[in-house]
Amino acid sequence: MLLFRWAVLMLLLAAAVSFAFYAGTGQARYRRMGLVILKWTLIAAFGFFAVLILENLA
Repeated sequence: MLLFRWAVLMLLLAAAVSFAFYAGTGQARYRRMGLVILKWTLIAAFGFFAVLILENLA
């Protein structure tokens, strides 16, 4: 559980750094990379919490 929290935190931090690079440089690749990291982080987090919820229901 702690490992997952740290992984999500680090991925969100990486997305924030990508967006900061985009704001600083204006290069679209940083924005695109930040959106991809953010999208897959949220998908993984929703999947993880869905498993936790289903586990508690059973």
